[in-house]
Amino acid sequence: MTNRISYLFVLMLFFMASCTQSTTDSETTMDETEAPEKAYTVTPFPGATEFPDASIESFSYVDNKFSFKLGEGSYELGVQTPDVAQRMCANSGKGQHIHLILNNEPYSAQYTADFEYPIEDGNYHMLAFLSRSYHESIKTDAAHVACMMSVEGGTMNANKPILDPMLFYSRPKGTYIGEAETKKVLLDFYPVNVTLGPNYKVKVDINGKQTELLDVWQPYAIEGLPMGENSITLTLVNGAGNTVPAPFNPVTRKFTLQADPIEQ
Repeated sequence: MTNRISYLFVLMLFFMASCTQSTTDSETTMDETEAPEKAYTVTPFPGATEFPDASIESFSYVDNKFSFKLGEGSYELGVQTPDVAQRMCANSGKGQHIHLILNNEPYSAQYTADFEYPIEDGNYHMLAFLSRSYHESIKTDAAHVACMMSVEGGTMNANKPILDPMLFYSRPKGTYIGEAETKKVLLDFYPVNVTLGPNYKVKVDINGKQTELLDVWQPYAIEGLPMGENSITLTLVNGAGNTVPAPFNPVTRKFTLQADPIEQ
């Protein structure tokens, strides 16, 4: 009887040890399993030509015409940014320009400081910033103007500062053709009254397949996008990951990548 009890006790210890080892092996396997490979690569796109003296000193809107007064300095509208060949992304042959955004709609590129631009009567959140020829924004306080403007009869009759946190979408936009434009696609946005970091982040949803949380305001390169129509949604979120109750937040854009027939 004693031998039988001893045998059962040893068997029980063996069974417990086997279970413990099995659990440990299972945990090790889970820890060693790599995260699923991402569909796209999103990386910082640093090294652009700097324009520390670029500035928009003032603007007006009268008789359906915008007039921007730019400060004197090294930045000039309508010329190519010096490092365009090194950036390897879509570039405007017309040169450096102003990105004009009303109510977070797709921007209008303007290559002169004065231009006709009919606007229906109403109230608008307006952002205008100076851009390099490859559409990358100059990210300084002096190089942009943001306001809430009221238009009546083709003339601005009032404007006041935007006080709420806002995130304006800039790029990607439109159609990209050929490897030089489609291999790396510029992701660029413009926060107003917001400093990205622990308290605010930009959530980027790419084609509904991948989400990135960005906490540094800088340009990014997206690689691995498929040919055809693509979609990006930008959402300004707080530190807890919740959508900030800001105007026009979130915002979604569709854009198209095409192979160059000559390259095929």
